[in-house]
Amino acid sequence: MEHMNEILMKAQILIEALPYIQKFNNKKVVVKYGGSAMIDKDLQLNVIKDVALLKLVGMQPIIVHGGGKEISKWVSLLGNEPKFVEGLRVTDADTMEVAEMVLGKVNKGLVQMVEQLGVKAVGISGKDGATLKVEKKYVNGQDIGFVGNITDVNVELINTLIENDFVPIIAPIGLDDDFQAYNINADDAACAVATAIGAEKLAFLTDIEGVYTDPKDKDTLISVLTLEKADELIDQGYIGGGMLPKLKNCIDAVRNGVSRVHILDGRIEHCLLLEFFTNRGIGTAIIDNEEILYDHELKK
Repeated sequence: MEHMNEILMKAQILIEALPYIQKFNNKKVVVKYGGSAMIDKDLQLNVIKDVALLKLVGMQPIIVHGGGKEISKWVSLLGNEPKFVEGLRVTDADTMEVAEMVLGKVNKGLVQMVEQLGVKAVGISGKDGATLKVEKKYVNGQDIGFVGNITDVNVELINTLIENDFVPIIAPIGLDDDFQAYNINADDAACAVATAIGAEKLAFLTDIEGVYTDPKDKDTLISVLTLEKADELIDQGYIGGGMLPKLKNCIDAVRNGVSRVHILDGRIEHCLLLEFFTNRGIGTAIIDNEEILYDHELKK
């Protein structure tokens, strides 16, 4: 009897997922992959399994990844101290070389993991097919080296890969008009890619549970956040630290046509599946307005 209950519970989970699988069939989904989920091997495998499942049930996932902690490790091993200005890595010529090597290694490692699950994947950087065009980025007038601000996304290569049944995995390196390589903040790259390809969803895997009205009170987690409410939270000073630029990126992505942006705790096993395919969901979903709430969200 216990065995039968377990089987019925699994069946119920599949039934709950069905309307979401139907709704997002053939829709593009961008996953910004970062945080602890990139370092912990078990979490890493769970995320890749989630992405593989999204692909196999008919969605069109694209991964945009960072590699910040790994880059910092190698910069330190070479005897230099990693430096940041307002969360952006100061990137001199030596650091740029390290960043490209590390991101390339991370990129091909992710390709390998996806391929091992029977799903075709191709790893590229923004250099390939002139996918990410950039200009030099300054922070309050300060020169922080080879850090790029995205000016254009050429979606031709990404769409070609998707049309040929590959999962694109993108490293955030771009080229300027003089073909100089620049490091790009991975959050910025994910937002730009999601906007350019008209993604249905953009999911940020982070080391936090989502957006809170009071970060010290876990009961204040916001499940669904409209643009109007998000602007209010920022204006009233509720959002600070590393969440502020991330939330602003999310707001920009929704304003530029991405249907939903999700901020998820990548430390939770199968966080993508829980958010995309269950009524309860986890994390925070940022949407344009309440008119596009899902049925289960209207009941909250």
